[in-house]
Amino acid sequence: MKRRLVAAVAVAATLGLAVAGCGSSSGQSSSATQGSSGDAGGSTQVVGGTVVVFAAASLKDTFDAIATAFERAHRGVKVVRSYGGSDTLAAQIVAGAPVDVFASANIATMATVTGAGDAGDPEVFAQNVLEIAVPPSNPAHISSLADLTRSGVKLALCAPSVPCGAAAAKAFQAAHLTPHPVTLEQNVTSVLTKVELGEVDAGLVYRTDVKQARAVVAGVDFAGASNAINSYQIAVTHTGKNSAAGKAFVEYVLSSTGQQVLRDAGFEKP
Repeated sequence: MKRRLVAAVAVAATLGLAVAGCGSSSGQSSSATQGSSGDAGGSTQVVGGTVVVFAAASLKDTFDAIATAFERAHRGVKVVRSYGGSDTLAAQIVAGAPVDVFASANIATMATVTGAGDAGDPEVFAQNVLEIAVPPSNPAHISSLADLTRSGVKLALCAPSVPCGAAAAKAFQAAHLTPHPVTLEQNVTSVLTKVELGEVDAGLVYRTDVKQARAVVAGVDFAGASNAINSYQIAVTHTGKNSAAGKAFVEYVLSSTGQQVLRDAGFEKP
């Protein structure tokens, strides 16, 4: 119990700084205005204050866009986002972090939170497929998953505990291949950075990550990618202080507006 309380206080302090930096506070709840409705993705419920969202690193660009649109639709709300490896975020929620919404990159990680009784019923809102990321010139001439196992090829993968790492393991297993990564990262952003900086010859990330970083990396599709599709889930968590705004945010992500942002980013319809 003491450990759970300490973790919660530490995360709350971090989030408090983030909220302060955004110029918002819990006092905003009294100034809420009614959100939009229908296809715009808003709720007819009056919500306000700060809604804290924990989301997988691969969702950063899309959730930043969705959060901005959500704030426009609900002028009394400020969305504070925190991105990282889904397993790390889940552990923080279970430890008591004050979070209103959790969006996980796979079902297994969400189950950690729901199994602890810290979230409501989750819903799948998107799917993502793995793709090989290489420097634009592709110096190692990577053209397949098998090429990633060649001697001398420097490969970056997500750690096995992270959804992108679990998906990568599934892809290699299905292809009867054994990778030898030179580094195991805690999220897809770190893997992509290794590729961008030329520190590795290739990395296995999501197709959406390659699309977002197309100016600095190139993507290589591989046979069997369909064997490692991740289903993203979202749920209102019970450790936060603004469940009404959390519910409205989840509804927005599931709305036609939120879904279109995800489709435009390369996420697949569940």
